[in-house]
Amino acid sequence: MKEQHNLSPKKKALKLNLDQSVYGSFAEIGAGQEVVRFFFRAGGASGTIANAMSAYDKEFSDAKYGKEESGRYVCQTRLDKMLDFEFNLINQRLSHVEKHQDKRFFAFANTVATINYYKTFKGHGWLGVRFQLTPGGQTNEFVIHIRLHDNDASYQQEAIGILGVNMIYACYYLSDDPKAMLLSLYNELDRDRIEIDMVQLTGPDFTDVDNRLLSLCLVKNGMTEAVIFGPDGKNMHPGDVLYKKNILTLRGRFRPVTKVNIDMIKNGYQAFLKEKRVDPDQVVVLFEMTLNNLNTESGDVNEQDFIDRAEILCSLGQTVLISTYSKYFKLVEYFSRFTSKRLGLIMGVPNLTELLNVKYYRDLKGGILEACGILFNRDLKLYLYPYLEQKTKKLITSKNLDIHPRVRPLFEYLCFNGIVSDLEDVDRALLTIFSDDVIAAIKENTPGWEEKVPTYVDNIIKEKQLFGCKLPTASTSLKKKANKLIKSV
Repeated sequence: MKEQHNLSPKKKALKLNLDQSVYGSFAEIGAGQEVVRFFFRAGGASGTIANAMSAYDKEFSDAKYGKEESGRYVCQTRLDKMLDFEFNLINQRLSHVEKHQDKRFFAFANTVATINYYKTFKGHGWLGVRFQLTPGGQTNEFVIHIRLHDNDASYQQEAIGILGVNMIYACYYLSDDPKAMLLSLYNELDRDRIEIDMVQLTGPDFTDVDNRLLSLCLVKNGMTEAVIFGPDGKNMHPGDVLYKKNILTLRGRFRPVTKVNIDMIKNGYQAFLKEKRVDPDQVVVLFEMTLNNLNTESGDVNEQDFIDRAEILCSLGQTVLISTYSKYFKLVEYFSRFTSKRLGLIMGVPNLTELLNVKYYRDLKGGILEACGILFNRDLKLYLYPYLEQKTKKLITSKNLDIHPRVRPLFEYLCFNGIVSDLEDVDRALLTIFSDDVIAAIKENTPGWEEKVPTYVDNIIKEKQLFGCKLPTASTSLKKKANKLIKSV
């Protein structure tokens, strides 16, 4: 990031106050007027602040912004209503005033719940900016959801103030670089104070922005441990997706997604619905990729490769989770933040073997027993997809899986209590498909790989030339035909 943008919140607020083209409204609920306070204290606030308010009383707030049928006021719908009302108000009242003709209007809003008295609830909130980059131009929106980690309400309020200033500043001085906008939010803030677990940057000036990449940026840069985006490619707040849901997850690289992955999720889903403690109307299915699965050999994340995989999964109508959880028990802990209902994990034999490898838990004081205690203390079911040995053609399931003697009693306990269950109605013909072979065939344009991926996925890969796929030119096709003819002669 450019050095001149690494300013203190006070200097950022002053720069905005002295910018005669930026003018806006502030509406803050739940944590005081912490953001606008910076602008008042910086000096020259009349150059930026058209209006500042806090509607703390629910009836007063409802009269202004409308009632929340859910009864929740710290939510995205509340933020949207606040942004709508405040921006429309400033635009209606000032856009026709001559001295404001050259102004770029904005509305900043937040709705926050800080830590409670007993410190059993740390707090969270929504912050957003609706802004113009040109006077009288169309509006854009920059929205985030945060989780607060400070153990004192006053510290949380201070952090929100800094974050809000950083947001508004980023909208006007870093808008040409969306990733810089996101990274700048932590200027003067430690990342262990605030977690940003959802971001959305939209508008006519950001049509080329892929918000899934911004989600990846959150995880890659340690701003959060997990993010979710839906089939439409839009980022989603984890709480909205997972709250009080039965969650079924398939972890993989999906490079690319193959018919095996679809068979796994289909059979796992059917088995999950048969569970007594699963409500079919409350099931969420997730395709999960860890950051490790996105890393290249050099340790970097290949963003284009990530988008290739995301394009395929979204086209299949799937919801995608990106996380830093290399260990399964961390993933289950994450889900437990949002739900106490039954969870399901679908995994292949190699994954289960790794799960029960004691070397996997050397960083834990309690080793594999500690990990399993965390993992299976929840209402969790593991669905095991069989593996076909290529040489012997032997089908490997939980019944004949080779488990190290040290952990076999633990494995038998899991099987006996129904925590581990085999998926039986699988398509055995698919067990010879391996994603590494498919990706190699795609790159080399070897015929036949199309039959190993789901319907229409081959068309998407070819049309968008994903995973290094390159359609053969006419000359290449003629050359292949000529070589084939020569060989036949």
